[in-house]
Order: sequence, then C-alpha cells, then structure tokens
Amino acid sequence: MRVDLDRLTPAQIVEQLDRYIVGQNKAKRAVAIALRNRLRRRRLPSDLRDEVSPKNIVMIGPTGVGKTEIARRLAKLCGAPFLKVEATKYTEVGYVGRDVESMVRDLTSVAVAMVKAEQQAGVQEEAERRVEDQLLELLLPRPAGGAVERPGGGAERPGGAERPGGGVVRLGGVAAPEGPPAAPPAGSTAEKLRAKLRAGELDDRPVEVTLSSQQPPAVSILSGQGVEEMDLNFNLPNILGGKTVKKRKASIKRARQLLMNEEIDRLVDMERVSELAIERVQEMGIIFLDELDKIASREGRNGIDVSREGVQRDILPIVEGSKVTTRHGVVDTTHVLFIAAGAFHMSKPSDLIPELQGRFPIRVELQQLTQEDFERILTQPENALIKQYCQLLGTEGVDLQFAPEAIVRISQVATEVNANTENIGARRLHTILEHILEEVSFHAPDAKGQKITVTAQYVDERLAGVIEDRDLTRFIL
Repeated sequence: MRVDLDRLTPAQIVEQLDRYIVGQNKAKRAVAIALRNRLRRRRLPSDLRDEVSPKNIVMIGPTGVGKTEIARRLAKLCGAPFLKVEATKYTEVGYVGRDVESMVRDLTSVAVAMVKAEQQAGVQEEAERRVEDQLLELLLPRPAGGAVERPGGGAERPGGAERPGGGVVRLGGVAAPEGPPAAPPAGSTAEKLRAKLRAGELDDRPVEVTLSSQQPPAVSILSGQGVEEMDLNFNLPNILGGKTVKKRKASIKRARQLLMNEEIDRLVDMERVSELAIERVQEMGIIFLDELDKIASREGRNGIDVSREGVQRDILPIVEGSKVTTRHGVVDTTHVLFIAAGAFHMSKPSDLIPELQGRFPIRVELQQLTQEDFERILTQPENALIKQYCQLLGTEGVDLQFAPEAIVRISQVATEVNANTENIGARRLHTILEHILEEVSFHAPDAKGQKITVTAQYVDERLAGVIEDRDLTRFIL
C-alpha cells in the first residue's frame, strides 16, 4: 500500500512497518526519520536543499531478523524505487564482478518500470476504445470502394463511417474530426457486433492482426553503458533500430491482448517516462547494500583484504554522489538513500575504510529473535505465516487451524534449533512449518471440506525423530 509521503510522520511510518515486521524498533525509528528527512529537505529553499545529504544507515544484525524486509517495506510504503544488491558480487576472487555503477542503472530500470506502469494505467481507457474499434474493423472490413449500405441503416464510405452531422469517423483508432462521434444506428451490424464483442461472445473467433513496433537500436554508441547493458543479438535490424511490421493469426481474445499492448505502448510517452523515472531515482531512490561486512578489510590489509578494500573504494563515489550514465539519461546519486546491512560476526563497522564509514553516519543494531518474537511472527503481521498456510489450503477447501499450544511449540522448536545449529532467524519457521504440514499439503486435494487442527502433539509427532537426532537436525531443519 502506497501512502502519501507528505502526510506520514515518523510515528506513523513505524506504525505501518509494525503491520509486517515484529520488533526491531530502533531500526524502524532510524528509517522512519530518514524518510521524514526527505520531506523536510523538499520544503527547504532551493539553494539549501542541494546541500542536505541523506543520512545513510548501517543495520547490524544476524540473518533473518528483518533487515531487508524493513528496507523493502519502507520503499513500498512511499512508492520509492528500491534495489537490493550484494556488495560481494562486484568483486570476487577468480571472478570478474559487475561494474559498481550497474546498481544505479538497475535502480533506474526499476523506476522506469514503475513510472511506465503508472502511465499505462492512465491511458488504459483510451487504449481499450481504440482496440475495440480495431477489432470491429477486422470483423467488418471495408470494401475496396464506394459506399456500402449496412443492415439497420446508415452507410459506410471508403475509409470511414458516415456521421449524421457531416464528416467522417474512422475505425481502427485513427484520429477523427473534431466533435463527438455519432454512435452507429440502433440495430446496425456494427452495433450488434460491438455488443457481442463487449460480452465476450466472439472471443474464440479467429482474426488476422497486423502488429507493428518501433525497435530502438540494440547498441547505443557513446552512451557510457556497461557491457551488461548491451543486447548481444547483433543482427542488422536490431543494431540500427527501426519499425517492424508482422501479421499474426489469433483469436479475438488473444488479439485484444496483443493490440492492447501495442496501443498502450503507442500512447505512453517514453521520453516523459524516462524524465520522471530519473527524477524519482534522484529524489526518492533507495539502494539496499547487503553483505557489507563481507567487504570489510581487517588489520594487515593484504591478499584478499586488498580486494575487499578495492570494492569499498569503488562503492564510495556512488554513495558520496556521482553522475552515472544510463540508457535513460544521466542520474545523480547525491540524494539516493543507501541502507547497508551485515551480520558483522567476523568484522566490525570500524574495519571499513574511513571515507565509507563517514558516509554511513547512522548505525543501528538489530536484536536476535526470541521465542516470543517467533510466536508473534507466526500470527500477528498481515502476512503472518500461519495466515498464509491457512489461506493456501483454503483454496483446496480444507479448513486448517492451529491450536495456540501448537504455535507455542513451533516457536520453542525454532528457538532450540537456532541455538544448536546456525542461527537463521525467522527463516527457520518456514522450514519447520513445511516439515510439519508436508502430509497435510500432499493430501489436501483429497480432504476437501474437512477441518484439520494442528495441535502441539501433532507438532511433536512430526518433528520427534528429527529433533532427537542432532546431526539429522542440521540437514532437515
């Protein structure tokens, strides 16, 4: 759900995040303040606005405690372009990593897709009208010449239909003379076909449609794009671009979809989309930089640590603010919000190079999840796991319910397994629930109309053999 950023106070932002994420109040407060500061910055005079830089955040905590989810939900809340990247993928030993600037290109592509979807929604009605006219044109093709009398009255001239007040209105979505078009005479063939078309009675009728699209050049010379941006299909039409036309046979239902896609693309101004997308990236973009601890260089700085420090120095200009050339235009990263995250088990934030430390002034530590947290995660959030499984099996007609003591027992098992093996946080609940409900999910199609209650005893029966064998637990749970 997207909410108007201007109306969100930090307390309201935290309240919205509480609907999906259990605990971690310090991290929620930090991102809420960062988001509110964006609004405050927009209210400043233009000369001072450019001087205010975003207060980037480092989240410190083990895996599975909600670091990524907090950043993702924050972006979704305000409709900001969001990208999650792993710092380790930019340089690895024995592997040529991607260009660091590609994170900005990817974020811009995300923004373009968002803005394009919004623009398409605005032209949906006009596109539907045009497509309906084109389908009618396919069902009632015009003769080669002369006016043709149609059943029900009225006449059609070559290239258009007669309008009572004079002038011609064309089918097929071509622009008509000024003034509202007259509806076809009541009872006419065109009117009857239009009614059947809208009712879906003609969906299976085959037609031949002509599709055309404007292909951009596959490789933009001097665009500054990286190799990963290039289309490697080097045939001549793709390289030079141009308009392609092809005919295709399809049912009316399928033809409607094909023509809708074409009309929507024709009505959307992609230059305007690119402008709005770049503006949105620069003003509201959020990049979540995961696994930051994996590139922190320890004392000594030799061998692999040199490579890690090199990644930090490559990332530094992007975080500080630089202009990156993308296929949609030049993007300034000065006011993009960066949220970094890492477990920092083997290293600490002070192991980062000083310049990068200074660009992440806010540091928050996320707490390990307790048994009580697991109980709340299973039941309270709007996307709670228990709710998900109940609704999934509900589609099979099975009424699945969990007894309160079963939820407590599941939380206890998750806590024990995390303590005795690798701590993967709330992700452990997914594994345990899948194991518990394996039989129920498998036989659900044959249990339609039945009510199944998961009890603590059932949980113990399903997990007994696995929990008792410590080595087996490491493989199964």
